[in-house]
Order: sequence, then structure tokens, then C-alpha cells
Amino acid sequence: MGSPWKGFVEFTLPASPPTAFVSADLSSTSPVGLSLSPYGRSMSFDPGMLHNNGHTAYANGTGPGIRETGLVEKLLTSYGFIQCSERQARLFFHCSQYNGNLQELKIGDDVEFEVSSDRRTGKPIAVKLLKIKPEVLPEERISGQVGPDLHAYPFTVLHGYIHPVVSSIPVHLDGKSAPGQAPTGSVCYERNGEVFYLTYTPDDVEGNIHLDTGDKVSFYMDTNKHTGAVSARNIQLVKKKQMRCQGVVCATKEAFGFIERADVVKEIFFHYSEFKGDLEALQAGDDVEFTIKDRNGKEVATEVRLLPQGTVIFEDISIEQFEGTVVKVIPKVPTKNQNDPLPGRISSRIGFNDKELPFGEKDTKSKVTLLEGDHIQFNISTDRRDKLERATNIDVLPDTFDFTKETREMGVIAAIRDGFGFIKCVDRDARMFFHFSEVLEESQLHISDEVEFTVVPDMLSAQRNHAVRIKKLPKGSVSFNTQSEQRFMGVVEKEVVATNAKNASPTKAKEKEAEEGVIAYEDCGVKLTVPYHNKDIEGGGYPQAGDKVEFSINEVKRTGLQSAVSVRVLNRNASNGKRLLGFVATLKDNFGFIETANHDQEIFFHYSEMCGDLDNLELGDTVEYTLSKGKGNKVSAEKVTKVAAVNGISEDVEATVMIGKVIRPLRSVDPSQTEYQGLIEITEEGATKGPNYPFGIMGMSNKADCLQKGELVKFHVCTIAQTGQKMASNVVPQRRAMVECVKDQFGFISYEVGESKKLFFHVKEVQDGLELQTGDEVEFSVVLNQRTGKCSACNVRRVSEGPKPVATPRPDRLVNRLKSITLDDASAPRLVIVRQPRGPDNSKGFNVERKTRQPGVID
Repeated sequence: MGSPWKGFVEFTLPASPPTAFVSADLSSTSPVGLSLSPYGRSMSFDPGMLHNNGHTAYANGTGPGIRETGLVEKLLTSYGFIQCSERQARLFFHCSQYNGNLQELKIGDDVEFEVSSDRRTGKPIAVKLLKIKPEVLPEERISGQVGPDLHAYPFTVLHGYIHPVVSSIPVHLDGKSAPGQAPTGSVCYERNGEVFYLTYTPDDVEGNIHLDTGDKVSFYMDTNKHTGAVSARNIQLVKKKQMRCQGVVCATKEAFGFIERADVVKEIFFHYSEFKGDLEALQAGDDVEFTIKDRNGKEVATEVRLLPQGTVIFEDISIEQFEGTVVKVIPKVPTKNQNDPLPGRISSRIGFNDKELPFGEKDTKSKVTLLEGDHIQFNISTDRRDKLERATNIDVLPDTFDFTKETREMGVIAAIRDGFGFIKCVDRDARMFFHFSEVLEESQLHISDEVEFTVVPDMLSAQRNHAVRIKKLPKGSVSFNTQSEQRFMGVVEKEVVATNAKNASPTKAKEKEAEEGVIAYEDCGVKLTVPYHNKDIEGGGYPQAGDKVEFSINEVKRTGLQSAVSVRVLNRNASNGKRLLGFVATLKDNFGFIETANHDQEIFFHYSEMCGDLDNLELGDTVEYTLSKGKGNKVSAEKVTKVAAVNGISEDVEATVMIGKVIRPLRSVDPSQTEYQGLIEITEEGATKGPNYPFGIMGMSNKADCLQKGELVKFHVCTIAQTGQKMASNVVPQRRAMVECVKDQFGFISYEVGESKKLFFHVKEVQDGLELQTGDEVEFSVVLNQRTGKCSACNVRRVSEGPKPVATPRPDRLVNRLKSITLDDASAPRLVIVRQPRGPDNSKGFNVERKTRQPGVID
């Protein structure tokens, strides 16, 4: 007879309770002595439906009275299931068959029972259940430690730990493991040189305490007779593991250092031999963890290890910002008895209470000097260790100068060095020293910037002052002078001596700069004189002795000195030398030449005779000058003054465009010739020669162009009114040549200039940003460098592109040979190493054997 257990299946109760179990073959149903509650949450049992007063012999021949043992596997409100220990069977039982307090019965308890069969179905069930009392634990307790690993599974998996260590049950897993499973930890103990690990659950720990990894414990061993698993029970804590502390290295010496602890306001000593890491990388400010040990009655840090930066936090800083007033500043020079690390004080009203908070040197956002009464903004920092509050992130508010009683001065940045500078003060003669750390609002200062500042005595030297709390001002805020609104009339009594002697010695230059002109005038019937400088002259001409001028008076605030400004010439003195107009034709290193108004001669002048800014003088500029004779009766220009531009050739210009050839360049191009003017010969169709027309610097369209002998040009013809001479004007060269080569940022054009057959050009001179290639045809102008005497091309314009370079095909013999070579051909050419490669250190290269790399495999 087959066992009816094979046909028994477990099922889920539906919303409408069934009236029968489903058999294994699902072909028939049998009534059973069970009735279900309407909600499917409980089950009642009718013992009267069993044989022999609810009990009978087991179908496989087990006689009555024979008891078995098992483990309560499932327990519901009124019934459950037992897993047999001696055989692979799972039996149903009703709670009414349990002999004892049903509240004490739990899943996993060992029970003893008899086997009977259901009278209707014949299926085996357990009856007469008794709970088996646990075996008495041995009196000997075993010492061990909590092991290193933890999982929410019945067994803890170990990963090759050698030394006895511990693994606690994490707080986040207590009572929150997978359904039907309890979180477990492990303990380990040593016996006969071997280390053994046992699992435990929170219920196995006495005193309801949480164990941490590394705790020393004692326990009993318990063996589950059903599964054979050995576990730890009745665990008692013997000694807590020594906790690791954290801190920040605050000082390092030759062989030791100090750590500021994160748990208490205290420093602790450590020796470098206790540092576990690269000692060379250790520095003040590093976050570390360590263990505290007692040596010779003193606490020291041992097993010091680095932590990631930002791990250790000493304080909590408020998000909210507060405003307050500085009532006590930090002294610049600390006194001998000053032991307070937070000597500063700030008064603030927080909430409804007035509060005074300390602060130290590191609590300010910048190093700007704080003064008593400053209106500031700050955060509150609370130390986690002793709850001490202090002000931090202190920043001076813009309106603080309305609260302090300091005297503010103004000036201009005169000099800047590395980290410091000097200010030219409005009210002081001496320049004022300042440090960049004293600049407010983190604005970057430059020379000539206008600033406002406070002057305080130097702490190290009472006789010296320096500027602090520097604030940048808008342009035009600082004025060193006051200028009169009234205009005065006067006569130049003394001219200004020229100051542009480039080759003069520094001493003589200073002497000349010190000289100034003098104007005589009357004010309220009193005859007065006032000095003036060339920089204060308005208009084109510079005044000379006897000229009538109009001016204003400027007074320096600091010294009270007066000078004439905005000087304008009204009437020239007729007794002065005749002033002539001309045009700048040539500029050399320290001299130049002026083309006369008739465009037929050039006059020498030295830069020392130039009145005004020489750097602004260019070719073709209109100037005013006076003729003088020097040594050897040579004529030169003096008192040269740049004036407003006038038309160089003011007469009517013919509209016809002429084409000609330069048969003589200007003397600036060919200094060997005696004539100043250049000469152009008309080129007519069918004729070899035509009329010749002279030209000067003002006749050229581009004053910097260097016309060479033999060049073709286009021009117009005009007539000079003073002499009636016909001259060429608006001369434009007609140059075309081929680009010979281009090398990165420069190139050469095939054009002969003087002794050179190639003309240099820079790629910046190419119009429209085009990239020229060899063979391109271009138009260009030629300019002469006055200092080097060399010519170069400018305004380069591409007229047409040259032929595109064509790649030379490989010879047929080489192509045929390459086609005939195969890798398997033994007679094919082979690479022969002539010289072994060597590295920079003279070591042989290619030492590593090259291998074929397999996809997905990393060496």
C-alpha cells in the first residue's frame, strides 16, 4: 500500500473556504475533519472523526505508542506542521493535540509526538504533542570574539581571516532581516591552534546589548541535533573593543607631533613610529584616526592612520548670517600674558538678547584690519566638543565707515610690487605703503587707480605710517588740484625749453624737464607771473616769447603751488622768426626730415627740437617750424610743432589717371642721390618715352610705401599754386609678383628690391586672412624699415591662385614590385636591423616581448 503522504499538498486558503483537501492526483476529493472560519484565518479540528478515539496506527505498520521527534516548522492560529527528525516527512497537527501552554510553543521548538491517521482521508497526522526541554548547557563557558563578517542568512560566510576577529550584527539589521530569517553575526574562538567560527542571533546575546566587531565575549556552544549546525548561545560581553578616535594633526616636529582630538578639546602626543603610512606625506591639517593607550601615566596616540580630507569636523557653522559691531579688536602685536586664542569680541543682538561672541585671527574672511565700531556680518560656529560659540566668516559691511570714527584719505596708486604697493596721497607729500591684503571687496588694483584709505601707525615703528582698509573709487573721484573757472589774459615772458632729447644724458634730461615757461598777467591791478608747461597748451602751436595767451590757473591742494593750464595762443608776436609749414618726410632713430610746402626740398630736424609727444609723429604729418643755421652754415628746422592736418597739395587735381614708371625714387629710398624729389616717366602706347613728373612724400597715396626705380605706377597730375609746377599725386604702385614660398608665419615674394631678389612678408599682412600658396600671384606695397634699412611687403592681396601641386605617381617598377610581394614569399625583402634602438638613458629599447592581445583579456 502506497503512503498517503505522497498525495498531501500544502495550499493557500481562498476567500471562500474549501471543504476538502486536494489530493496529489487532483482526481478526487475527500472530506476531512476540518472546518474553516469564514475569513480563512483559523482552523478547527474534530477529534471525533479520527479512528480509535481520534488515534490509530500509522499506515506503514508503526504500532501504537511509538513516539517520534521533530521540529515545529510552521505554526498558525489553530494548527501547524512538524518536520520529522528521523525521516523525511512533514506532518499536520492540530493545536488541541499539544499538551502544554500553547503560548510557549514557537517555530523551531523540538517536540515529541505520536503518529496517527485521519479517519476519513487516511493521511498521517501528529497527535499527543509534548515540547522537549532543551539540553542542559555545559558549565564550561568558551571565550572568544565577535567575528568579522555578517549576512542576514542563517550562516555567516567567512573570507579567509586568519586571526580571531569579530563581526557584530549591524544596528540596521537588528530584527530587519529577510522574511523567515534572523540576522546573524559570528563569534570566533581558538582551540589547539585552530580558529573556529560560530553564528549567533540577537536572541543569543544576554542583557539585550549590542555587540561591536572586536568585542571579547564568552558563550556556550549548542549543536542543533536536527541539522548538526553548531552555534553560540548565552553570549556575555567580557570587554568592549577599544574604539578608534579621530582628530587633525596640529603640529609636526622632528620625530613626533600632536593631534587635536575630535572628541574633547585636547591635544594628544604621537611618535612618528606609530604612523602607518607615508611619513613624508604627513603634514599639519591632515585628518587622522588613532587608538589611545596609556604609557608611563600619559595618554598617547598609537596606530595613527590617514583619513580622507574633510572626515573630521570640529564645529557646526550656522547657515543664518548675523550682523554685529566689533567691540574689541585682536592686537597686532600680542602681549606676553595673552593666552586667549580668541581675543576679539563682537557684540550682536540675536533674537531678543544681546550677545558677545569671541573670535580669533582665522575667523575673518580677509586680512583687512578691523577697527572698533566696525559694522560686520558673520556666522556663528558651535564647537561639537564643548558647545563653545564664536563668530566666524567675519566680513566688513560697506556702510561700516558710517559707524567708525576713522579719518579717510584719498590718493592714486603710484606703484605696485609683488604683494604690496605705494599710494600717491592727495594731502601728504610722502607716498603711502600698503599691502594687498588690506584691499576691500577683493578688487584688483592697477597703477593710476583711485582709492580711499585709512592711515594708521606701523606697529613695529611708530614713526612710519601705512594705508589700511583700501577701497577702490570710480574714475574722477580723486583730484589733486583745483582749477579756477575764471580765464586770464597774459603775455609769454619765457618759453618752455624742449624736453624731447632722446640721446641726452639722464641728468641733463631731468634738468630740462625741470625748466618751464612763464606767463605775466594782471589780476585786480596787481602784476603777477605764473609758470606753465607744454602739456597744458591747447591748439596746434606752442607759444613763444611775446605771444598773447589766454589761460586758467590750477592750484595743487597739497602744496598750494599754482600753474597755468588750458593755455591758448591768441596773437603771435611779429618780432618772432617766421613760422613755416611742412610735412614729415623721413623718421630715423633720433632725427628726421621735413618736406617743404613747395614739395621740392627736405629740411633736417633733430628730435630735441620737437615740441610735444614724439611718439605720435608719423610720416605725412603737418608740422610748423622755424629755420635756423647751425655749424657749417647748414639749415635745419627748430621748434618743430605738430599742427592740425592740411591738404598737402591744395590745387586742383586732374581726373585723368596716368600710367608711368619710376625713373628716380625719393632720396629716403636712395640716399646716394642729390635730388630730394622722385621722378615718374609717362608710359604711352606705341611710345618709349613721355613727359616726366616729380613727386614728393605728399604725392604718394601710402606715405609708408617704398617706391623703387623701374616700378610701374598709377597717378594723377596736379599743379602747385606757389610755383606753377606740375607734379604727380595719389601715386599708387602697380606691383605683381609670384609667391616663392610660405613658411609658417612668413614667406617670400619673387620681387627684386635693391640687392635682394626676394621680398619678405608676414602672414598678418595678407588681406582677407587668406592662406597663400607657392605660385599665387599677388599685389602688394613695399615699406622700408628706417632703422634696419630693409624692405618688406605689406597689404598683400592675392590676384590669382597658382597651379595646384600634383602628387607625383610612384614609378611603375615600384608598383609592380609591391604587387608581386607576398608575406609567404621566402624570397621577399626582409627588414634588417642595422642599429639597435636605444633610449635617452642609453638603454636598449624593445625589451618587452610583444604579444598578440586576446579580446577581453587584461594582462
